[in-house]
Amino acid sequence: MKREDFRFAHRLRVRWAETDLQGVVFNANYYLYFDVAITEYWRAIGFNYPAGLVEAYGTDLYAVASSAQFHTPAAYDEELDVACRASRIGRTSAAFALGIWRGDEHLTSGELVYVNADPATRKPVPFPQALLDKIHGFELVAPDKKK
Repeated sequence: MKREDFRFAHRLRVRWAETDLQGVVFNANYYLYFDVAITEYWRAIGFNYPAGLVEAYGTDLYAVASSAQFHTPAAYDEELDVACRASRIGRTSAAFALGIWRGDEHLTSGELVYVNADPATRKPVPFPQALLDKIHGFELVAPDKKK
């Protein structure tokens, strides 16, 4: 994973409550950082979530998989850049690659996979074209024909 593979990153500062007795960020908090980055990614691409999806189309995103690899820990009061990019976009699901850096040092790699679904049935439904257009326009990638 290379920092230059990402067009978007959100800077945050590690808070005291996010660290453990070892003096480093508790592992589960990296998923919180990933979630913050996804939220900021929507803003960066100009997509208003949840209104642009839930209210406009009656669908919502559900996390179906997540992973993280911890290379080097972060500590209290350090500034981190949490980078996010769409790594795969299918008809009903999308994967996002995430990376966390402290300056030039790569700390954490991760992936979150979401499925677009009908909230009533929780069954997958295709992404609205408006969302796909925003992601593709930002990432400059062609759609993936996989599910």
